[in-house]
Amino acid sequence: MQHSPCIELEFEECRQLLGIARKSISGGRRARHDTHAEQAQLSPALTVPRAVFVTLTLQGALRGCIGSMTPEFELVRAVAESAFSAAFHDPRFPPLERSEQAEVIIEISVLSDLQDIQPADRQSLLAQLRPGLDGLLLEEGRHRSTFLPKVWQQLPEPEQFLQQLLLKAGLPRDHWSDSLRFQHYSTLSFSEDDAP
Repeated sequence: MQHSPCIELEFEECRQLLGIARKSISGGRRARHDTHAEQAQLSPALTVPRAVFVTLTLQGALRGCIGSMTPEFELVRAVAESAFSAAFHDPRFPPLERSEQAEVIIEISVLSDLQDIQPADRQSLLAQLRPGLDGLLLEEGRHRSTFLPKVWQQLPEPEQFLQQLLLKAGLPRDHWSDSLRFQHYSTLSFSEDDAP
């Protein structure tokens, strides 16, 4: 379990959220609505509005990832909605087949608040990034993209991380302008693969 100093959840709360995500995927829309009725039985930490991403992997490969950069719902509902969307509405993948549902591994990333970065230039931005810790949101006009902190595992160098984030946003990898806007954040990430 990867911890952020900004977000605190107990092990049992993480386990509950993974169970809610699993139920949302297997039970569909009805399970998502049932989540609201269960809120009275949950700890207060799970009813605080939070931004989350839910990532699904199948045999080690990405099978869906959906979330929000800003808190739109209480944490428990955000997890249920994002899990359902990752399974059935990620435009990069076909909807999850019933035969795949038991095989996918669910990972939940709870985001801290976004913090502005105002770099003077590209090198200043690269110097401020904390590999392995920072998620990064990039925006310029209609171009927008983000990488969660776990992407550092595949892109460990700040320059490479930034280049791929720019490409993901539909911009040239060496692009720079004064209108680029950056925000960073951390995550608390936990998965069904985590040891108890």
